[in-house]
Amino acid sequence: MASQSQASLTPADAPRQYVPLTCHGHSRPVPHISFSPLEKDESYYLISACKGAAFHIPPSRISVRFDCSVLTLAPPTDGNPMLRDGQTGDWIGTFIGHKGAVWQARLSPDASTAATASADFTAKIWDTHTGEALVTLQHNHIVRAVAYPPDNSDLVATGGYEKKLRIFDITEMKPQITDSETKSDGNPAGNECTIQAASAFEIGVGVHTASIKFIVWTKDPNILITASDNTLRWFDLPSKSVVKQEVLDGEIGSCEFSSLAPEYTSESDIGGGLPVLAVAAGKSVYFWGGMRAMDELKRVKMDYKVASVALDPKGRKFVVGEDIPATWARVYRWDDDAEIDIHKGHHGPVWSVAFSPDGKLYATGSEDGTIKMWKNCEGFYGLWRGGPGAGGAERGAAE
Repeated sequence: MASQSQASLTPADAPRQYVPLTCHGHSRPVPHISFSPLEKDESYYLISACKGAAFHIPPSRISVRFDCSVLTLAPPTDGNPMLRDGQTGDWIGTFIGHKGAVWQARLSPDASTAATASADFTAKIWDTHTGEALVTLQHNHIVRAVAYPPDNSDLVATGGYEKKLRIFDITEMKPQITDSETKSDGNPAGNECTIQAASAFEIGVGVHTASIKFIVWTKDPNILITASDNTLRWFDLPSKSVVKQEVLDGEIGSCEFSSLAPEYTSESDIGGGLPVLAVAAGKSVYFWGGMRAMDELKRVKMDYKVASVALDPKGRKFVVGEDIPATWARVYRWDDDAEIDIHKGHHGPVWSVAFSPDGKLYATGSEDGTIKMWKNCEGFYGLWRGGPGAGGAERGAAE
């Protein structure tokens, strides 16, 4: 069981007491956050999902700048995924179009598109440069999970209450928008197309007996993992069959890969430089490594119910978000499971934790509708002043 004592901390492990950045905007719970891969200029993005329903504001009321294009968007509100600068938390834009809670949001490997899963029976593919919806994937029930392969932005997997794992090839589905196709207000014309889920490839017909809550693609693009109820399943895509199954100690609260950008990885990292699968279920957290994430590296029993977990493979620590009724995120040292820090900023359970692709910060998404960004390095970074002695952030909140 993970130790709750901080008596054996080394200087490197000691809490630095940096003030977190608080990202406001969502007014309903944030069930999922994820970072993009690292860009060539070492920038990256953060996307967040949000529960709740959107409300309508007349288009004439507000316009915001989304990258290099001016779009007419509603302000940040319930049920709409948001895109942010990953280092600062600064709001870039809100994707408007879903009519129900958005359970998951992910960015493609090249960050050119985003995929979202919603309670409105759809998954959507968005252009991250313009904010326009490109494709709607129409399902017959609530969609809870979406995933891209690690090196392919043209495939998307979905899952949800239909208990079906589907893979869409969106290469031929994305509409082409020309400069001449614009609205009267000068914004790009909406060329969104709708694709019925029946046209996708279904994998593992009849295998799932409960809603699919998470989907992750391994480093081996032929192996995909689903989390449903208390069970992880590894699917071999060519054969469409389950090649490994693990029944965990409780319902799975989170199932995500923790990995750093290639230029930040080394063989001495946990997992040998490969992505590590981190899973929170019941009162335990689990970690699997290898090309197919089939090698169990560690499992740690907690004395509380866990909602989320993420791993820092280079810093050799992991962050655990507590489930209802708690509101804390706890940091543990990998080598001996000692608790080395506690984050007490949220006012609701921490549903999602993710490390940035350079490992220099991590973010937490909570029931309280906020995202907090926690510094994980020395010196100046993002909006933080340098050195533990400086203590705080240049700005306490990213709007």
